[in-house]
Amino acid sequence: MWTEEIKAESSLFSINFREIWHYRDLLFMLVKRDFITFYKQTILGPLWFIVQPLLTTLIFVILFGNIAKLSTDGIPQLAFYLAGITIWNYFSESLTKTSSVFTANASIFGKVYFPRLIMPLSIVASSLLKFAVQFALFILVVLYYTFVAQSIQPNIWILFTPVLILLMALFALGVGMIFSSLTTKYKDLTFLLAFGIQLFMYITPVVYPSSALPEKFQMLAKINPLSSIFECFRYAYLGTGTFTITDLLISTLVIVFLFFAGVLVFNKVEKSFMDTV
Repeated sequence: MWTEEIKAESSLFSINFREIWHYRDLLFMLVKRDFITFYKQTILGPLWFIVQPLLTTLIFVILFGNIAKLSTDGIPQLAFYLAGITIWNYFSESLTKTSSVFTANASIFGKVYFPRLIMPLSIVASSLLKFAVQFALFILVVLYYTFVAQSIQPNIWILFTPVLILLMALFALGVGMIFSSLTTKYKDLTFLLAFGIQLFMYITPVVYPSSALPEKFQMLAKINPLSSIFECFRYAYLGTGTFTITDLLISTLVIVFLFFAGVLVFNKVEKSFMDTV
């Protein structure tokens, strides 16, 4: 009996979870590598995890809160913008890095075999560590405005947080793997995605609540799978938000479909991408 068997052909719809679990040590090593080496030669190191969202929040408070006078549904501006930035950073970083997984790791893929899904999974996992630090900062702000300023009211929907994070991770993985597969042949998509993510933030309720949109744009906003996730997150921690369970279910179905579509395209391209990358 062979201890390992490498096959050249497999079904497009097959995901060998047992094999991925077998390579879990590699997954942990890649996550550790991303977390340590990225800030290894910086002065502030992991403190950038905190400095970055704070600076972005202050800029949003000045531009969108004080100059543009965008509504925050009565929520303190610091808490409102930090809520959106915290979860948006996780989604955008996971999507951006996953979208270049083939081209960025071509040298590794060409030398040794391992389940290719390990790479995008490691990206989502390492981004989750950064998110955890920023989320802890957000929780401190929530605690201040809840018990000291008493201007927000968190609720039981907080328990739904892991589901919201999982949905964002699946969305980033699905779309990222589709773009990563396409960029092996069409490098222009890399620039398109970088520009598209910036635009996507402004059609997602990151710097404004969905309730601030004109009624004729409310339905268009619901087409965005992230809209209900962001609104649910804000409702859970800040006590205000426009979402329904139906909206969340629809977003979940769309995200699950995109995830499996991404896995399908990823499985197809991984067999021959070294010939085109």
